[in-house]
Amino acid sequence: MERARGRDFEPPQGLLDIADCVDAHGRVSLPPGTTLISLIDRNIANIGDTIAYRYLDFSREPDGHAVELTWSQLDHRVRAIGSRIQKATGAGERVAILAPQGLDYVAGFYAAVKSGTIAVPLFAPELPGHAERLEIALADARPTVVLTTAAAARAVTGFLDRRPGVTPEVVVIDEIPDAAADAFVPVDISEDDVSHLQYTSGSTRAPVGIEITHRAVGTNLVQMIFAIDLMNRNTHGVSWLPLYHDMGLSMIGFPATYGGHSTLMSPTAFVRRPQRWIRALSDEGRVGRVVTAAPNFAYEWTAQRGRPQPGEDVDLSNVVMIIGSEPVSMAAIDAFTEAFAPHGLRRTAIKPSYGIAEATLMVATIAPDAEPSVSYFDGECLAAGQAVRVHADVQGAVAQVSCGQPARSLWAAIVDPETCEELPDGSVGEIWLHGTNVGRGYWGRPEETAEIFGARMASRLQTGSRAEGVPADRTWLRSTDLGMFVDGDLYVTGRIADRMSINGRNFYPQEIEATAADASALVRRGYVTAFTAPDLVIVAERAPGTSRSDPQPAIEAVRAAVSQRHGVTAADVVLLPAGAIPRTTSGKLARRACRTEYLNGSLKRHQR
Repeated sequence: MERARGRDFEPPQGLLDIADCVDAHGRVSLPPGTTLISLIDRNIANIGDTIAYRYLDFSREPDGHAVELTWSQLDHRVRAIGSRIQKATGAGERVAILAPQGLDYVAGFYAAVKSGTIAVPLFAPELPGHAERLEIALADARPTVVLTTAAAARAVTGFLDRRPGVTPEVVVIDEIPDAAADAFVPVDISEDDVSHLQYTSGSTRAPVGIEITHRAVGTNLVQMIFAIDLMNRNTHGVSWLPLYHDMGLSMIGFPATYGGHSTLMSPTAFVRRPQRWIRALSDEGRVGRVVTAAPNFAYEWTAQRGRPQPGEDVDLSNVVMIIGSEPVSMAAIDAFTEAFAPHGLRRTAIKPSYGIAEATLMVATIAPDAEPSVSYFDGECLAAGQAVRVHADVQGAVAQVSCGQPARSLWAAIVDPETCEELPDGSVGEIWLHGTNVGRGYWGRPEETAEIFGARMASRLQTGSRAEGVPADRTWLRSTDLGMFVDGDLYVTGRIADRMSINGRNFYPQEIEATAADASALVRRGYVTAFTAPDLVIVAERAPGTSRSDPQPAIEAVRAAVSQRHGVTAADVVLLPAGAIPRTTSGKLARRACRTEYLNGSLKRHQR
């Protein structure tokens, strides 16, 4: 493969100045030639001896063993791995990462990108229950090379050998010596090249790969820095999120943008002892501002099991916490706030946000000085497409958490999904997006790309249009999520694919799930799914410590609460042990998979 020198190899400039990422109109506009690799090169040249990434390894030591990489050390590892990739691939070919969480994963991802190939961040086949998703992604991406580590090599090669077709070459990252860096051949990378394929979690459909360009990554990182006021360079990330997840990748992208560092740990380490997350946030907060991100269940789980021991010195006063599930749960926010306010957590610390992988990640969030807020809307009106505020105690009232305002230089409009006509504020419709943070399309799916990424509005509002400023001939991204603007704030009401029709009325599953969770202490909060099959079915996990309790009173309480609040009867209520409901690879409950298992009888039901 020919390696060409280009603008990536001009002498690195100083650290990126966020002010240089805004044009004369105040819109995000990256300096020419900005790529993930050019950002890293700036850090290597200017702050090479400072920490870039730290990994807390809890596999051998319960208190964690910290492994660190400076920017210069990362440079050596990336070039060493890249030289090995270059021997087996050509420009634009795919390189999949099937490795455990850790610094080798970070180096492997950047090595694939720096080599001019397309990185495919996935996971080692040891991840329980997700072999099918991994198989689908590999069959779709068709990687030439698979990067892994010595610890996972046997599982990876065994998995690949069982697959039909050509087996990609397996490269063991941690067996490549630093000296191999000398053989790396620089590659010219454009901001409009695809940096990686982001595979969706598969919560509502089979996983598909989204083409994310360097421009989209850089734009979205800058948008997030502006949106949550991370302008201070002494800002650090802390994350246990999987690095193959869009939110997890963003946590390794932040340091590349502003020259800070991120402290990482594995999802398993967090789930087993969520206080590890809290301690890491507290430790990093003593030396600078800290940003982290997690979905609903993580805040609920940490509030239950991650509280500090009496007398433990934990300080969360310097933390910004993004909560990014669709829709965001106010119950999760309240539980976490109640648990950690005594430890310095500010009322403005938690930022309800909305994001999707097709837009790289973040779409909207609340202002830096804003507190999370919840509004209540009439459920029947909401299901009919109109936002009508009501008091929280009104029967059928539905709680909605504000996700604030769209990111700078990102347009979000509410559109009728059938007619493609823009809808006014206060109307529920599909969320459509336009901006340079939007991905290029779905890998190998031109028809689906045209449908989802190439949408065009049939008409715009004459006044109050949220498409103002976007030329009429430009295309939009269809999010497939439903939402509305009320008093200037974006509310996400649910996914189109999840919406349920019961007796001629429309319901969002999270409304019924929240009611079920409130109905009995036997129900594990945050671990309830509702779907139709064809009648209403509610599947819930038992709360910790209730395995010996009689389930029947809880089942009757759930049925009664759902009937009273929503006017529908649950045909079946299933109580399962903790961990029995299928999860996506990002840890969220998978309604589609749960429904499939319910129908085919494979759901491990202990009580009905």
